[in-house]
Amino acid sequence: MAVTDNSMKDYAIGVFDSGMGGLTAVQELNRILPNENIIYFGDTARIPYGSRSRETILRYASEDVAFLKQHKIKMIIAACGTVSSVAMDDPIVEDMPFTGVIAPAIEAACAATEKKRIGIIGTPATIKSGSYIRAAAETHPDIMIIPQACPLFVHLVENGYTDFGNPVTRLVAEEYLAPIKKEGVDVLILGCTHYPVISDIIGDIMGDGVKLISAGAEAAKSAKRCLTEHDLLSSRKEKGKNTYYVSDSTEMFEENARFFLHEDVHGDVFRSNF
Repeated sequence: MAVTDNSMKDYAIGVFDSGMGGLTAVQELNRILPNENIIYFGDTARIPYGSRSRETILRYASEDVAFLKQHKIKMIIAACGTVSSVAMDDPIVEDMPFTGVIAPAIEAACAATEKKRIGIIGTPATIKSGSYIRAAAETHPDIMIIPQACPLFVHLVENGYTDFGNPVTRLVAEEYLAPIKKEGVDVLILGCTHYPVISDIIGDIMGDGVKLISAGAEAAKSAKRCLTEHDLLSSRKEKGKNTYYVSDSTEMFEENARFFLHEDVHGDVFRSNF
């Protein structure tokens, strides 16, 4: 990674995702780093990434990174479990601080588990990659990881099927979560940044004894640690600004973003074709 300098302190944090799931990371960034500017890119025209080939996912991710680099940014967060998983062995950012969601989520989950049995739910590409299992094995080989693909969750969340009482989402969640619940895990990683939007449903099905770990929120905490270590925290005193770019409808983004941010969008929203 290239050496950074103090002139970059007030540059923005760049965040990208296949759609709107990365807003769960933005929400946490706004909470813990309120003075930072954030530039978010959601590739809403090409969602979902989780059912694509490895080659396509890496190409999309490279294009997302290239778009963010058109702006003054000091760090990039891949707030996408699929990209973070597929890119583990293929670094997509090497010239500035970077984090995905895998390592931060595993670190938090391993610290939280008492039974040493952790569940991980994610897109098919994330689960197929084995990224979470490999990440855990490197630092905590004594901990068992139980994976489960949940291919319909992204579609349900992006289309607003997020209410606690929604019968469709609950039925799908019960089917997906049954094998993990049977394994007796005490920690469950929400390995796609869309999933925290339905965490109340997931938590209700898993039960009070299971701690949920949001990969997006843990990535945001990791970003704060990284910026602190590189002396790149913003020097501004006023509240930072969020700027959003999407590759599809801005109106649809603004309408659905509140499910992720738990409030209306504050900041400018633009459509971009890269």
